[in-house]
Amino acid sequence: MKKTAISTLVLFIISLFSFSTVLASEKDAPTFIGVKKCGMCHKKDATGNQLKIWKDAKHSQAFKTLQSEEADKIAAEKGFKTKAAETPECLACHTTGHDLDAAMLGKNFKIEEGVQCETCHGAGSKYKSKKIMKDQAKSIANGLVEFKDEAAIKELCVTCHNDKSPTAKEFDFAKSWDEIKHPVPTK
Repeated sequence: MKKTAISTLVLFIISLFSFSTVLASEKDAPTFIGVKKCGMCHKKDATGNQLKIWKDAKHSQAFKTLQSEEADKIAAEKGFKTKAAETPECLACHTTGHDLDAAMLGKNFKIEEGVQCETCHGAGSKYKSKKIMKDQAKSIANGLVEFKDEAAIKELCVTCHNDKSPTAKEFDFAKSWDEIKHPVPTK
């Protein structure tokens, strides 16, 4: 009887510890902060004006395209019972964060921003500060996704720009990348 009580107590303590570890790791997980937060620092020529490049690109309008009658028609033709802007298969490539727990989305994050900074660069809450962003190694250590070369960038792009899309056209990576690349100027 005493062994059973001790075993039960030990299991309870282990369970409690495991649960609190999971909660702590979820609490420490980076969150998506949204375009406005990223754009606060990335809107000047001196820093590369990435915000303007994004605003002028089709990625910024990706969610809006799902709100059209044509998109709803395509979704219906594909057998979906929901509007395109509510269909997970459409949202997967036209938004950032559509399938994430709300706790991972910061208060300024908006799914309506379409394919935005954090789609490619990862959730920004841990690397957003100027102090961290000034140090590339610290930025990466805090979750900034950096691509080693254009082949790695293309690998991400073709997860959406492919023949699974009902409106797919031949994807010319070099042309598309020229339209949206947004390097940080070297000093």
